[in-house]
Amino acid sequence: MHNVHVHGLLPWVDWRRLLGPGEWVHDGPGAHAPLPTHAAADLDARLHNVAIGGSPLRVDCVPPLPRAAVRAARTTDARRRREATPGFTRSGVRLDAEGKVSLTPEALALQLGERVAAGGAGLTVVDAGCGAGGNAIGFARAGCTVTAIETSASRLADARHNARIYGVDDRIRFVHGDAAALVAGLSGDVLFLDPPWGTDWSRSGMGIVDLPLLDIIVASRARFRRILLKLPPSFRVHELPDARPEAIFGLGAGDNRRVKFLLVSIPGSAH
Repeated sequence: MHNVHVHGLLPWVDWRRLLGPGEWVHDGPGAHAPLPTHAAADLDARLHNVAIGGSPLRVDCVPPLPRAAVRAARTTDARRRREATPGFTRSGVRLDAEGKVSLTPEALALQLGERVAAGGAGLTVVDAGCGAGGNAIGFARAGCTVTAIETSASRLADARHNARIYGVDDRIRFVHGDAAALVAGLSGDVLFLDPPWGTDWSRSGMGIVDLPLLDIIVASRARFRRILLKLPPSFRVHELPDARPEAIFGLGAGDNRRVKFLLVSIPGSAH
């Protein structure tokens, strides 16, 4: 048995879900519990070099974990990642390599769309960087009217194709161009932005400098009621004034205790 202490937990993160089974005692920015070797090693592997909201997580175990247990747990964790929440679930969709990496899993995109749509009938959403259309489709399936912007013509064609697969292409206006320039002439209820993270995004910390498209927020707040951002789990949310962050977990067997992304809400100024 090991006395396990996890440091760096932020108050808005569901720490019970993150940490998993155990007689956990929350102690401010951390939590502690006695865990058997396999459970402690599994937790250590899952949180290794991970930061949430810019806060690095650290797992301390007393006595220290055996090296063999650590190696085995990291191998198991790597395999577990393959059982993540599915992207698109319908056949016939199109995705290039970048579109696949950045796609919001279908179930999570639909949940997000339903949350936004609950704010009132006929809400308008501008998806400033729609990629292969995952989020735009989720908003449209929930009943929103969507303007989807994408700088890549081929990826926009994929998004349009995928929207037809889901039967919502009539609820989405697809626009080819630079989101940073085009958003300046748009307004609506919600501005949604999922900026490209890059295939090698840092799980130990990212900020505004790593995601240049976030600059459009400053210039766009006056024309939207609300801004929603889908950001890497490690993003330093304190860099965004008035930000209200939420940690969104996966739904699959391999990621239901893993933060998939941060959903950050920022109030706009439009009425």
